[in-house]
Amino acid sequence: MLVLFNAGAYTALSPHTAGDLGGVTPSYASWATTDFMIGLALGFPISRWLSRCYGDYRVYVGAFTAFAGASFLCAMSGSLWFFLPGRFLLGLAGGLTLPVGQSLLVDEYPDDRKAVGLGLWGVFALLPFTIGLALGGWLADELGWRSLFLLNTVAGLAIAALIGELLSGRRMTTQFVSFDVIGYLLLAIMLLGIQTILNQGNDFDWFESPFLAAVLAVVICAVPAFIIWELGTSEPAVDVRLFRSRNFAIGTTLLCMGFFCLQGLLSMFVVQLQLLLDYSSSLAGQEFLPLMIFGMPMLLLTHVYSISHRIDARIVASLVCLGFAGTFYWLGLFDEPHSFDQLFWPMLMEGVFLGAFFIPLNMLTLHGLSGSNVLRAADMATLFRIAAGGFGISGQGIVVFRRTPFHQLHLADHFGGRVFASYDPSQLTAATFMQREFHADTLPARMVGLIKQQSAILSMDDAFLLSGYLFLALAALVWCAVPTRTGGAMSRNDWRGRQAEELMEKV
Repeated sequence: MLVLFNAGAYTALSPHTAGDLGGVTPSYASWATTDFMIGLALGFPISRWLSRCYGDYRVYVGAFTAFAGASFLCAMSGSLWFFLPGRFLLGLAGGLTLPVGQSLLVDEYPDDRKAVGLGLWGVFALLPFTIGLALGGWLADELGWRSLFLLNTVAGLAIAALIGELLSGRRMTTQFVSFDVIGYLLLAIMLLGIQTILNQGNDFDWFESPFLAAVLAVVICAVPAFIIWELGTSEPAVDVRLFRSRNFAIGTTLLCMGFFCLQGLLSMFVVQLQLLLDYSSSLAGQEFLPLMIFGMPMLLLTHVYSISHRIDARIVASLVCLGFAGTFYWLGLFDEPHSFDQLFWPMLMEGVFLGAFFIPLNMLTLHGLSGSNVLRAADMATLFRIAAGGFGISGQGIVVFRRTPFHQLHLADHFGGRVFASYDPSQLTAATFMQREFHADTLPARMVGLIKQQSAILSMDDAFLLSGYLFLALAALVWCAVPTRTGGAMSRNDWRGRQAEELMEKV
Protein backbone atom coordinates (compact mmCIF):
# COMPACT_ATOMS: atom_id res chain seq x y z
CA MET A 1 0.00 0.00 0.00
CA LEU A 2 2.83 2.41 0.87
CA VAL A 3 4.50 1.88 -2.53
CA LEU A 4 1.27 2.36 -4.47
CA PHE A 5 0.36 5.44 -2.42
CA ASN A 6 3.77 6.95 -3.20
CA ALA A 7 3.26 6.44 -6.93
CA GLY A 8 0.27 8.78 -6.96
CA ALA A 9 1.25 11.16 -4.18
CA TYR A 10 4.40 12.42 -5.90
CA THR A 11 2.49 13.26 -9.08
CA ALA A 12 0.38 15.84 -7.24
CA LEU A 13 3.38 17.56 -5.66
CA SER A 14 5.79 17.46 -8.63
CA PRO A 15 5.37 21.20 -9.43
CA HIS A 16 6.58 21.98 -5.90
CA THR A 17 9.58 19.70 -6.43
CA ALA A 18 10.42 21.38 -9.74
CA GLY A 19 10.50 24.81 -8.12
CA ASP A 20 12.61 23.70 -5.17
CA LEU A 21 15.24 21.56 -6.95
CA GLY A 22 17.08 24.39 -8.65
CA GLY A 23 13.99 25.82 -10.35
CA VAL A 24 13.88 23.23 -13.14
CA THR A 25 10.96 23.15 -15.56
CA PRO A 26 8.03 20.81 -14.91
CA SER A 27 9.07 18.64 -17.86
CA TYR A 28 12.34 17.89 -16.05
CA ALA A 29 10.49 17.18 -12.80
CA SER A 30 8.34 14.60 -14.60
CA TRP A 31 11.49 12.52 -15.10
CA ALA A 32 11.31 11.65 -11.42
CA THR A 33 7.89 10.06 -11.92
CA THR A 34 8.86 8.15 -15.05
CA ASP A 35 12.13 6.93 -13.52
CA PHE A 36 10.17 5.68 -10.51
CA MET A 37 7.81 3.75 -12.78
CA ILE A 38 10.66 2.12 -14.73
CA GLY A 39 12.40 1.20 -11.48
CA LEU A 40 9.13 -0.30 -10.24
CA ALA A 41 8.86 -2.43 -13.39
CA LEU A 42 12.48 -3.59 -13.21
CA GLY A 43 11.95 -4.78 -9.65
CA PHE A 44 9.57 -7.54 -10.75
CA PRO A 45 11.99 -9.91 -12.56
CA ILE A 46 14.42 -10.05 -9.63
CA SER A 47 11.82 -10.15 -6.86
CA ARG A 48 10.76 -13.78 -7.40
CA TRP A 49 14.37 -14.89 -7.84
CA LEU A 50 15.49 -13.26 -4.60
CA SER A 51 12.53 -14.74 -2.69
CA ARG A 52 13.40 -18.24 -3.89
CA CYS A 53 17.04 -17.82 -2.88
CA TYR A 54 16.61 -16.04 0.45
CA GLY A 55 12.95 -16.37 1.44
CA ASP A 56 9.99 -14.07 1.07
CA TYR A 57 10.06 -12.27 4.38
CA ARG A 58 13.82 -11.59 4.27
CA VAL A 59 13.46 -10.02 0.83
CA TYR A 60 10.41 -8.08 2.01
CA VAL A 61 12.23 -6.69 5.05
CA GLY A 62 15.32 -5.85 3.00
CA ALA A 63 13.27 -4.18 0.25
CA PHE A 64 11.43 -1.93 2.69
CA THR A 65 14.71 -1.02 4.38
CA ALA A 66 16.07 -0.03 0.96
CA PHE A 67 12.81 1.82 0.27
CA ALA A 68 13.31 3.84 3.45
CA GLY A 69 16.93 4.61 2.53
CA ALA A 70 15.98 5.76 -0.98
CA SER A 71 13.18 7.92 0.47
CA PHE A 72 15.65 9.60 2.81
CA LEU A 73 17.97 10.26 -0.14
CA CYS A 74 15.07 11.92 -2.01
CA ALA A 75 14.14 14.01 1.02
CA MET A 76 17.70 15.28 1.43
CA SER A 77 18.31 15.99 -2.27
CA GLY A 78 19.21 19.55 -3.16
CA SER A 79 19.26 19.14 -6.93
CA LEU A 80 17.47 17.13 -9.57
CA TRP A 81 20.58 15.08 -10.34
CA PHE A 82 20.62 13.62 -6.83
CA PHE A 83 16.85 13.33 -6.71
CA LEU A 84 16.50 11.25 -9.90
CA PRO A 85 18.72 8.33 -8.76
CA GLY A 86 16.86 8.33 -5.45
CA ARG A 87 13.53 8.06 -7.23
CA PHE A 88 14.78 5.21 -9.43
CA LEU A 89 16.08 3.30 -6.40
CA LEU A 90 12.78 4.01 -4.65
CA GLY A 91 10.90 2.45 -7.54
CA LEU A 92 13.27 -0.53 -7.72
CA ALA A 93 12.83 -1.26 -4.00
CA GLY A 94 9.09 -0.84 -4.36
CA GLY A 95 9.04 -3.26 -7.27
CA LEU A 96 10.68 -5.87 -5.05
CA THR A 97 7.94 -5.54 -2.44
CA LEU A 98 4.89 -5.95 -4.66
CA PRO A 99 5.19 -9.59 -5.87
CA VAL A 100 6.59 -10.74 -2.52
CA GLY A 101 3.90 -8.85 -0.63
CA GLN A 102 1.20 -10.56 -2.66
CA SER A 103 2.76 -13.96 -1.97
CA LEU A 104 2.90 -13.25 1.77
CA LEU A 105 -0.68 -12.02 1.73
CA VAL A 106 -2.04 -15.14 0.04
CA ASP A 107 0.14 -17.46 2.13
CA GLU A 108 -1.02 -15.98 5.45
CA TYR A 109 -4.75 -16.11 4.58
CA PRO A 110 -6.65 -19.38 5.16
CA ASP A 111 -7.63 -21.28 2.01
CA ASP A 112 -11.25 -20.17 2.22
CA ARG A 113 -10.25 -16.49 2.57
CA LYS A 114 -7.54 -16.21 -0.07
CA ALA A 115 -9.97 -14.64 -2.54
CA VAL A 116 -10.75 -11.94 0.03
CA GLY A 117 -7.05 -11.19 0.40
CA LEU A 118 -6.60 -10.89 -3.35
CA GLY A 119 -9.66 -8.63 -3.50
CA LEU A 120 -8.15 -6.28 -0.90
CA TRP A 121 -4.93 -6.28 -2.89
CA GLY A 122 -6.90 -5.21 -5.93
CA VAL A 123 -8.48 -2.32 -4.02
CA PHE A 124 -5.01 -0.99 -3.22
CA ALA A 125 -4.32 -0.82 -6.97
CA LEU A 126 -6.66 2.19 -7.16
CA LEU A 127 -4.75 4.18 -4.53
CA PRO A 128 -2.44 6.02 -6.96
CA PHE A 129 -5.47 7.33 -8.87
CA THR A 130 -7.46 8.49 -5.85
CA ILE A 131 -6.27 8.88 -2.26
CA GLY A 132 -2.61 9.14 -3.24
CA LEU A 133 -3.19 12.26 -5.32
CA ALA A 134 -5.31 13.99 -2.69
CA LEU A 135 -2.98 13.25 0.24
CA GLY A 136 0.09 14.06 -1.81
CA GLY A 137 -1.36 17.45 -2.72
CA TRP A 138 -2.29 18.14 0.89
CA LEU A 139 1.20 17.27 2.09
CA ALA A 140 2.75 19.57 -0.52
CA ASP A 141 0.56 22.52 0.48
CA GLU A 142 0.66 22.06 4.25
CA LEU A 143 3.98 20.39 5.11
CA GLY A 144 6.14 20.69 1.99
CA TRP A 145 7.04 18.09 -0.61
CA ARG A 146 9.95 16.67 1.41
CA SER A 147 7.52 15.55 4.09
CA LEU A 148 6.24 12.78 1.78
CA PHE A 149 9.69 11.19 1.62
CA LEU A 150 10.39 11.68 5.32
CA LEU A 151 7.11 9.91 6.08
CA ASN A 152 8.11 7.17 3.63
CA THR A 153 11.39 6.77 5.53
CA VAL A 154 9.68 6.32 8.88
CA ALA A 155 6.92 4.09 7.49
CA GLY A 156 9.37 1.92 5.52
CA LEU A 157 11.54 1.27 8.57
CA ALA A 158 8.47 0.59 10.72
CA ILE A 159 7.10 -1.94 8.20
CA ALA A 160 10.49 -3.65 7.92
CA ALA A 161 10.76 -3.93 11.72
CA LEU A 162 7.19 -5.15 12.13
CA ILE A 163 7.39 -7.80 9.41
CA GLY A 164 10.78 -8.92 10.67
CA GLU A 165 9.41 -9.37 14.17
CA LEU A 166 6.17 -11.12 13.15
CA LEU A 167 7.76 -13.56 10.71
CA SER A 168 11.22 -14.01 12.21
CA GLY A 169 10.51 -17.60 13.32
CA ARG A 170 8.88 -18.65 10.09
CA ARG A 171 10.30 -21.75 8.42
CA MET A 172 11.30 -21.20 4.83
CA THR A 173 12.37 -23.43 1.97
CA THR A 174 15.09 -21.71 -0.02
CA GLN A 175 16.76 -22.85 -3.18
CA PHE A 176 19.54 -21.10 -5.01
CA VAL A 177 18.76 -20.82 -8.72
CA SER A 178 20.64 -19.05 -11.48
CA PHE A 179 19.48 -15.67 -12.67
CA ASP A 180 19.37 -14.46 -16.26
CA VAL A 181 21.71 -11.50 -15.77
CA ILE A 182 22.24 -10.82 -19.47
CA GLY A 183 18.52 -10.88 -20.27
CA TYR A 184 17.79 -8.58 -17.33
CA LEU A 185 20.47 -6.09 -18.36
CA LEU A 186 19.14 -6.02 -21.93
CA LEU A 187 15.63 -5.43 -20.57
CA ALA A 188 16.91 -2.57 -18.40
CA ILE A 189 18.76 -1.03 -21.37
CA MET A 190 15.59 -1.15 -23.49
CA LEU A 191 13.25 0.32 -20.87
CA LEU A 192 15.65 2.99 -19.62
CA GLY A 193 16.68 3.87 -23.18
CA ILE A 194 13.11 4.32 -24.42
CA GLN A 195 12.19 6.31 -21.32
CA THR A 196 15.24 8.56 -21.72
CA ILE A 197 14.29 9.34 -25.31
CA LEU A 198 10.70 10.13 -24.35
CA ASN A 199 11.77 12.21 -21.34
CA GLN A 200 14.34 14.35 -23.11
CA GLY A 201 12.96 14.49 -26.66
CA ASN A 202 10.95 17.70 -26.24
CA ASP A 203 13.72 19.51 -24.37
CA PHE A 204 16.66 18.49 -26.60
CA ASP A 205 15.09 18.44 -30.08
CA TRP A 206 14.81 14.68 -30.33
CA PHE A 207 17.33 13.01 -32.62
CA GLU A 208 19.07 16.25 -33.50
CA SER A 209 20.72 15.59 -30.16
CA PRO A 210 23.77 13.31 -30.60
CA PHE A 211 23.11 11.79 -27.18
CA LEU A 212 19.51 10.81 -27.97
CA ALA A 213 20.54 9.51 -31.39
CA ALA A 214 23.14 7.30 -29.69
CA VAL A 215 20.55 6.08 -27.17
CA LEU A 216 18.19 5.20 -30.02
CA ALA A 217 20.94 3.18 -31.73
CA VAL A 218 21.59 1.27 -28.51
CA VAL A 219 17.88 0.51 -28.05
CA ILE A 220 17.52 -0.68 -31.66
CA CYS A 221 20.42 -3.10 -31.12
CA ALA A 222 19.17 -4.22 -27.69
CA VAL A 223 15.64 -5.21 -28.77
CA PRO A 224 16.53 -8.07 -31.16
CA ALA A 225 19.41 -9.14 -28.90
CA PHE A 226 16.99 -9.37 -25.97
CA ILE A 227 14.44 -11.44 -27.91
CA ILE A 228 17.05 -13.85 -29.30
CA TRP A 229 18.71 -14.28 -25.91
CA GLU A 230 15.45 -14.88 -24.03
CA LEU A 231 14.32 -17.46 -26.60
CA GLY A 232 17.58 -19.34 -26.21
CA THR A 233 17.85 -19.54 -22.41
CA SER A 234 16.08 -22.09 -20.22
CA GLU A 235 15.41 -19.69 -17.30
CA PRO A 236 14.72 -16.30 -18.91
CA ALA A 237 14.23 -13.15 -16.89
CA VAL A 238 11.23 -12.43 -19.16
CA ASP A 239 9.71 -15.42 -20.92
CA VAL A 240 8.92 -13.99 -24.35
CA ARG A 241 7.64 -17.42 -25.43
CA LEU A 242 4.40 -16.56 -23.66
CA PHE A 243 3.59 -14.18 -26.51
CA ARG A 244 2.86 -17.27 -28.61
CA SER A 245 -0.44 -17.40 -26.71
CA ARG A 246 -2.86 -15.18 -28.61
CA ASN A 247 -4.76 -14.15 -25.49
CA PHE A 248 -1.60 -13.27 -23.60
CA ALA A 249 -0.32 -11.13 -26.47
CA ILE A 250 -3.64 -9.33 -26.93
CA GLY A 251 -4.34 -9.00 -23.20
CA THR A 252 -0.89 -7.59 -22.50
CA THR A 253 -1.31 -5.12 -25.38
CA LEU A 254 -4.65 -3.99 -23.97
CA LEU A 255 -3.23 -3.59 -20.46
CA CYS A 256 -0.19 -1.67 -21.71
CA MET A 257 -2.05 0.68 -24.05
CA GLY A 258 -4.82 1.22 -21.52
CA PHE A 259 -2.38 2.03 -18.73
CA PHE A 260 -0.36 4.20 -21.15
CA CYS A 261 -3.44 6.40 -21.51
CA LEU A 262 -4.70 6.23 -17.92
CA GLN A 263 -1.42 6.90 -16.13
CA GLY A 264 -0.31 9.47 -18.69
CA LEU A 265 -3.54 11.44 -18.64
CA LEU A 266 -3.72 11.39 -14.85
CA SER A 267 -0.18 12.72 -14.43
CA MET A 268 -0.56 15.30 -17.18
CA PHE A 269 -3.92 16.56 -15.93
CA VAL A 270 -3.06 16.93 -12.23
CA VAL A 271 0.08 18.92 -13.12
CA GLN A 272 -1.63 21.14 -15.71
CA LEU A 273 -4.46 21.95 -13.31
CA GLN A 274 -1.82 23.55 -11.10
CA LEU A 275 0.31 25.19 -13.76
CA LEU A 276 -2.41 26.49 -16.07
CA LEU A 277 -5.47 26.97 -13.91
CA ASP A 278 -3.82 27.97 -10.61
CA TYR A 279 -5.27 25.08 -8.64
CA SER A 280 -3.48 24.32 -5.39
CA SER A 281 -1.93 20.85 -5.14
CA SER A 282 -4.56 19.71 -2.66
CA LEU A 283 -7.43 21.02 -4.78
CA ALA A 284 -6.00 19.38 -7.91
CA GLY A 285 -5.75 16.09 -6.02
CA GLN A 286 -9.33 16.38 -4.83
CA GLU A 287 -10.51 16.45 -8.44
CA PHE A 288 -9.70 12.73 -8.62
CA LEU A 289 -11.47 11.65 -5.43
CA PRO A 290 -14.74 11.02 -7.35
CA LEU A 291 -12.96 8.05 -8.93
CA MET A 292 -13.37 6.29 -5.57
CA ILE A 293 -17.13 6.68 -5.34
CA PHE A 294 -17.86 4.03 -7.96
CA GLY A 295 -14.33 2.74 -8.57
CA MET A 296 -13.89 0.81 -5.30
CA PRO A 297 -17.38 -0.75 -5.31
CA MET A 298 -17.05 -1.68 -8.98
CA LEU A 299 -13.70 -3.39 -8.41
CA LEU A 300 -15.11 -5.38 -5.48
CA LEU A 301 -18.18 -6.27 -7.52
CA THR A 302 -16.16 -7.65 -10.41
CA HIS A 303 -13.96 -9.59 -7.99
CA VAL A 304 -16.49 -10.97 -5.51
CA TYR A 305 -19.12 -11.90 -8.08
CA SER A 306 -16.50 -12.87 -10.66
CA ILE A 307 -18.36 -11.26 -13.55
CA SER A 308 -15.57 -12.15 -15.96
CA HIS A 309 -15.88 -15.81 -15.00
CA ARG A 310 -19.63 -15.91 -15.59
CA ILE A 311 -19.57 -14.37 -19.06
CA ASP A 312 -17.00 -14.02 -21.79
CA ALA A 313 -14.29 -11.65 -20.50
CA ARG A 314 -14.13 -10.08 -23.97
CA ILE A 315 -17.61 -8.64 -23.48
CA VAL A 316 -16.69 -6.97 -20.20
CA ALA A 317 -13.33 -5.74 -21.51
CA SER A 318 -14.90 -4.32 -24.66
CA LEU A 319 -17.60 -2.48 -22.69
CA VAL A 320 -14.97 -1.03 -20.36
CA CYS A 321 -12.90 0.22 -23.32
CA LEU A 322 -15.99 1.79 -24.88
CA GLY A 323 -16.79 3.41 -21.53
CA PHE A 324 -13.31 4.92 -21.32
CA ALA A 325 -13.61 6.15 -24.91
CA GLY A 326 -16.85 7.97 -24.08
CA THR A 327 -15.50 9.38 -20.81
CA PHE A 328 -12.32 10.70 -22.40
CA TYR A 329 -14.36 12.28 -25.19
CA TRP A 330 -16.42 13.98 -22.48
CA LEU A 331 -13.27 15.22 -20.73
CA GLY A 332 -11.97 16.36 -24.13
CA LEU A 333 -14.75 18.95 -24.19
CA PHE A 334 -13.36 20.71 -21.09
CA ASP A 335 -13.38 24.46 -21.72
CA GLU A 336 -14.01 26.28 -18.45
CA PRO A 337 -10.68 27.08 -16.77
CA HIS A 338 -12.09 27.62 -13.30
CA SER A 339 -14.91 25.08 -13.25
CA PHE A 340 -14.29 22.47 -10.57
CA ASP A 341 -17.79 21.06 -11.02
CA GLN A 342 -17.36 20.48 -14.76
CA LEU A 343 -14.80 17.76 -14.00
CA PHE A 344 -16.76 15.98 -11.26
CA TRP A 345 -19.21 14.03 -13.41
CA PRO A 346 -16.76 12.65 -16.00
CA MET A 347 -14.41 11.67 -13.16
CA LEU A 348 -17.30 9.88 -11.50
CA MET A 349 -17.93 7.91 -14.68
CA GLU A 350 -14.26 7.18 -15.17
CA GLY A 351 -14.23 5.58 -11.73
CA VAL A 352 -16.84 3.04 -12.86
CA PHE A 353 -14.68 1.83 -15.74
CA LEU A 354 -11.42 2.07 -13.81
CA GLY A 355 -12.82 -0.30 -11.18
CA ALA A 356 -13.79 -2.80 -13.87
CA PHE A 357 -10.60 -2.45 -15.92
CA PHE A 358 -8.06 -4.81 -14.38
CA ILE A 359 -9.88 -8.04 -13.53
CA PRO A 360 -11.47 -8.87 -16.93
CA LEU A 361 -8.24 -8.01 -18.76
CA ASN A 362 -6.18 -10.13 -16.37
CA MET A 363 -8.67 -12.98 -16.91
CA LEU A 364 -8.35 -12.56 -20.67
CA THR A 365 -4.54 -12.40 -20.51
CA LEU A 366 -4.13 -15.57 -18.40
CA HIS A 367 -6.76 -17.64 -20.21
CA GLY A 368 -5.40 -20.86 -21.67
CA LEU A 369 -2.19 -20.86 -19.61
CA SER A 370 -1.43 -23.51 -17.02
CA GLY A 371 1.18 -24.59 -14.51
CA SER A 372 4.06 -22.25 -13.77
CA ASN A 373 3.14 -20.13 -16.80
CA VAL A 374 0.22 -18.53 -14.93
CA LEU A 375 2.29 -16.68 -12.35
CA ARG A 376 5.08 -15.94 -14.84
CA ALA A 377 2.54 -14.42 -17.24
CA ALA A 378 0.94 -12.36 -14.46
CA ASP A 379 4.31 -10.90 -13.47
CA MET A 380 5.22 -10.20 -17.11
CA ALA A 381 1.93 -8.45 -17.82
CA THR A 382 2.37 -6.31 -14.71
CA LEU A 383 5.96 -5.46 -15.64
CA PHE A 384 5.02 -4.27 -19.12
CA ARG A 385 1.89 -2.49 -17.84
CA ILE A 386 3.87 -0.45 -15.30
CA ALA A 387 6.55 0.38 -17.87
CA ALA A 388 3.82 1.49 -20.28
CA GLY A 389 2.49 3.79 -17.56
CA GLY A 390 5.89 5.46 -17.36
CA PHE A 391 5.98 5.81 -21.15
CA GLY A 392 2.46 7.25 -21.02
CA ILE A 393 3.47 10.06 -18.66
CA SER A 394 6.07 11.23 -21.18
CA GLY A 395 3.84 10.42 -24.15
CA GLN A 396 0.94 12.59 -23.03
CA GLY A 397 3.40 15.38 -22.29
CA ILE A 398 4.60 15.12 -25.89
CA VAL A 399 1.02 15.52 -27.16
CA VAL A 400 0.53 18.69 -25.09
CA PHE A 401 3.95 20.05 -26.11
CA ARG A 402 3.28 19.50 -29.83
CA ARG A 403 -0.34 20.64 -29.96
CA THR A 404 0.00 23.83 -27.89
CA PRO A 405 1.88 25.84 -30.59
CA PHE A 406 -0.66 24.70 -33.19
CA HIS A 407 -3.54 26.09 -31.16
CA GLN A 408 -1.60 29.24 -30.32
CA LEU A 409 -1.08 29.96 -34.03
CA HIS A 410 -4.73 29.23 -34.80
CA LEU A 411 -6.04 31.51 -32.03
CA ALA A 412 -3.55 34.28 -32.90
CA ASP A 413 -4.67 34.16 -36.53
CA HIS A 414 -8.30 34.21 -35.46
CA PHE A 415 -8.03 37.14 -33.06
CA GLY A 416 -5.65 38.96 -35.38
CA GLY A 417 -8.26 39.01 -38.15
CA ARG A 418 -6.14 36.98 -40.57
CA VAL A 419 -8.71 34.23 -41.03
CA PHE A 420 -11.49 36.49 -42.27
CA ALA A 421 -10.45 39.98 -43.37
CA SER A 422 -13.96 41.33 -42.80
CA TYR A 423 -14.23 40.00 -39.24
CA ASP A 424 -12.04 41.18 -36.36
CA PRO A 425 -12.95 39.43 -33.08
CA SER A 426 -10.12 41.21 -31.26
CA GLN A 427 -12.21 44.39 -31.16
CA LEU A 428 -15.11 42.59 -29.52
CA THR A 429 -12.78 40.92 -27.02
CA ALA A 430 -11.08 44.22 -26.23
CA ALA A 431 -14.47 45.84 -25.64
CA THR A 432 -15.41 43.05 -23.25
CA PHE A 433 -12.20 43.59 -21.25
CA MET A 434 -12.79 47.34 -21.19
CA GLN A 435 -16.27 46.79 -19.77
CA ARG A 436 -14.62 44.87 -16.93
CA GLU A 437 -12.36 47.87 -16.21
CA PHE A 438 -9.13 46.56 -17.75
CA HIS A 439 -6.76 49.34 -18.71
CA ALA A 440 -6.04 49.66 -22.43
CA ASP A 441 -2.27 49.35 -21.86
CA THR A 442 -2.69 45.92 -20.25
CA LEU A 443 -4.93 44.48 -22.96
CA PRO A 444 -2.17 43.11 -25.27
CA ALA A 445 -0.46 41.23 -22.44
CA ARG A 446 -3.83 39.99 -21.20
CA MET A 447 -4.75 38.78 -24.67
CA VAL A 448 -1.44 36.96 -25.07
CA GLY A 449 -1.84 35.30 -21.68
CA LEU A 450 -5.39 34.25 -22.51
CA ILE A 451 -4.33 32.76 -25.86
CA LYS A 452 -1.55 30.77 -24.17
CA GLN A 453 -3.88 29.45 -21.50
CA GLN A 454 -6.63 28.48 -23.93
CA SER A 455 -4.10 26.86 -26.27
CA ALA A 456 -2.80 24.68 -23.44
CA ILE A 457 -6.35 23.71 -22.47
CA LEU A 458 -7.12 22.77 -26.07
CA SER A 459 -3.94 20.69 -26.23
CA MET A 460 -5.04 18.82 -23.08
CA ASP A 461 -8.38 18.23 -24.74
CA ASP A 462 -6.53 16.77 -27.73
CA ALA A 463 -4.72 14.32 -25.43
CA PHE A 464 -8.05 13.12 -24.00
CA LEU A 465 -9.64 12.86 -27.44
CA LEU A 466 -6.71 10.88 -28.86
CA SER A 467 -6.90 8.49 -25.91
CA GLY A 468 -10.63 8.13 -26.50
CA TYR A 469 -10.01 7.10 -30.11
CA LEU A 470 -7.32 4.67 -28.96
CA PHE A 471 -9.76 3.01 -26.55
CA LEU A 472 -12.21 2.62 -29.43
CA ALA A 473 -9.52 0.66 -31.27
CA LEU A 474 -8.81 -1.41 -28.15
CA ALA A 475 -12.52 -2.23 -27.83
CA ALA A 476 -12.32 -3.77 -31.31
CA LEU A 477 -8.98 -5.50 -30.67
CA VAL A 478 -10.50 -7.42 -27.73
CA TRP A 479 -12.56 -9.50 -30.16
CA CYS A 480 -9.42 -10.92 -31.77
CA ALA A 481 -8.79 -12.90 -28.57
CA VAL A 482 -10.00 -16.46 -27.91
CA PRO A 483 -13.33 -16.58 -26.01
CA THR A 484 -12.86 -17.26 -22.31
CA ARG A 485 -16.24 -18.98 -21.88
CA THR A 486 -15.48 -22.21 -23.68
CA GLY A 487 -15.07 -25.80 -22.64
CA GLY A 488 -11.37 -25.19 -22.09
CA ALA A 489 -11.83 -22.16 -19.87
CA MET A 490 -10.96 -22.38 -16.19
CA SER A 491 -13.74 -22.15 -13.66
CA ARG A 492 -13.62 -19.45 -10.99
CA ASN A 493 -12.46 -21.82 -8.25
CA ASP A 494 -9.89 -23.50 -10.51
CA TRP A 495 -8.44 -20.16 -11.54
CA ARG A 496 -8.22 -18.82 -7.99
CA GLY A 497 -6.89 -22.09 -6.66
CA ARG A 498 -4.24 -22.30 -9.35
CA GLN A 499 -3.18 -18.74 -8.74
CA ALA A 500 -2.87 -19.35 -5.00
CA GLU A 501 -0.93 -22.58 -5.55
CA GLU A 502 1.51 -20.84 -7.88
CA LEU A 503 2.07 -18.03 -5.42
CA MET A 504 2.82 -20.50 -2.64
CA GLU A 505 5.09 -22.63 -4.81
CA LYS A 506 7.38 -19.64 -5.22
CA VAL A 507 7.95 -19.19 -1.47
